[in-house]
Amino acid sequence: MPRQRDEMVPDAEFRSYYGQPVIKQPLWHEPHMPAYLYLGGLSGAAGVMAAAARLTGRDRLGLAARMAAFAGAGAGTVFLVAELGRPMRFLNMLRVFKLTSPMSVGSWTLAAHSGLAGVAAGSAVTGLLPLAGDAASVASGLSGVAMATYTAVLLADTAVPAWHEGMRELPFLFAGSALASAGAAVMLTTPRALAGPARTAAAAGAMAEIVAGGLLEHRLGLVGEPYRTGRAGRLMRASRVLTLGGGLLATVAGRSRALTALSAVAITAGALCTRFGVLAAGRASARDPKYTVVPQRDRLDAGRPASVPGR
Repeated sequence: MPRQRDEMVPDAEFRSYYGQPVIKQPLWHEPHMPAYLYLGGLSGAAGVMAAAARLTGRDRLGLAARMAAFAGAGAGTVFLVAELGRPMRFLNMLRVFKLTSPMSVGSWTLAAHSGLAGVAAGSAVTGLLPLAGDAASVASGLSGVAMATYTAVLLADTAVPAWHEGMRELPFLFAGSALASAGAAVMLTTPRALAGPARTAAAAGAMAEIVAGGLLEHRLGLVGEPYRTGRAGRLMRASRVLTLGGGLLATVAGRSRALTALSAVAITAGALCTRFGVLAAGRASARDPKYTVVPQRDRLDAGRPASVPGR
């Protein structure tokens, strides 16, 4: 008889008090935040490419990379300010520097990288202060590494399950996507005969993005569901198709301007789908209490302390 009663007990539903989610959904807006994530990553990777081009004597390629880094940083800052609502909110984030805060480190990284990219691009266009421009370009390459990945750390430092549990893969996903995006922008604005390194970067970044995205979706188990279902799932699948197609085209894009343009457009669209998809997955995981409750119960059952994101 007890066994029959046990069999009649329905499966537990993961609900919070009063039917509300356990955590708040991210308040970031579209297209502001995904556009900033894309442009910031592009600028960072382009800065790295500009520094490498300067150190290897590829001046024409370096010019295109400097301009891409400056354009990405400038446009990304505009989208970030639009997300914040007022320019003063961004300036207020620069009042202190706190190493333990990804937001603080990211704000200073964006400010430093934007300034360096501006000096490097201005010197390349005007021909003034070439030594200062070269120094700024090399320095922007160093800050560019952080620019390409810090937003992934920022997402993973939140309590949003799909982001926090993906802390291992998100930096690689964003770095690969940033490299592919920068490679696409630079190969599109450089003569084909000189754009070989940019095409290589685009193809390598595309492959890294695809691999990291696949690992992110499948390693997380239950928490990886939002990346595979709903709007986020559609965006992530579209990203894989576009990024793979664009990366493969990049390997043969030197044969024609049309292939170069098609590759660049596909990679760019794929990178944007990735950013929109990651944001949508985070929102979906925050809405459903099971993505918060089940992993915590599993950790407690395994004798490990529950994870406390953001601390």
